[in-house]
Amino acid sequence: MKIKLVVLSVFAFCSMFNAEAQKLKKFGSSIEKKVGPKTIKVPYTDVISYLGYAAAGNEDEIVDNKKFYYIYLWVPAVAPELGVRMLSPVAKTKVKDAITAAAYTENASSDDYFDTYITLERSTIFKKEDITADAAKNATWTKLASNDDSSEMPKQPSGRSYNSLLRYKSEMGSPTKALTVGLYRIGFTTYKTGEVKGTFLAEVAAPVKLPGVVMAKTIEELKKGL
Repeated sequence: MKIKLVVLSVFAFCSMFNAEAQKLKKFGSSIEKKVGPKTIKVPYTDVISYLGYAAAGNEDEIVDNKKFYYIYLWVPAVAPELGVRMLSPVAKTKVKDAITAAAYTENASSDDYFDTYITLERSTIFKKEDITADAAKNATWTKLASNDDSSEMPKQPSGRSYNSLLRYKSEMGSPTKALTVGLYRIGFTTYKTGEVKGTFLAEVAAPVKLPGVVMAKTIEELKKGL
């Protein structure tokens, strides 16, 4: 009887953990305000969501012996701040109006996930008409921010806080670190050297509306949305 109770307790705990792990809070900006006794981060007003699947061996580039994947982003206006977060696996997480990759649709039921590590990079391409696959490959990319583990994100099925979130404030006095009009990319990999495999949700957000933002896995897909 005791064995049965232990098994049921473990099952109940795992079920509760799995349900909790799928809850994704509103994406809060760096701006904080008091709400009663609590201090909360004011939610971003503009959030773009992308559902994808990282397949082992299908990386875009090897950086410092790690397999990196990229999602490209066209930002059509000056932004005071950008937030980026990534969740893996997606599992039962509900997301409205997300851009959905075909690879995600094909692998939505997959249990695969990875320890996310994300970067936000800005290129030297500032005009839509200059965007090509070759131009993006040969552009100078400046890493603005990165994040490995965030306690603000839901835990992974392992029980570890290995999902990622970053916020980057524009440095308007800097020619390389200001959030100007231009081509950006979100880089992602896994913290440890190895394969990156699993479903993921990537979100880019801003505290102001940025009409005309385009987010895509490839330059070709990005150009179709411009």
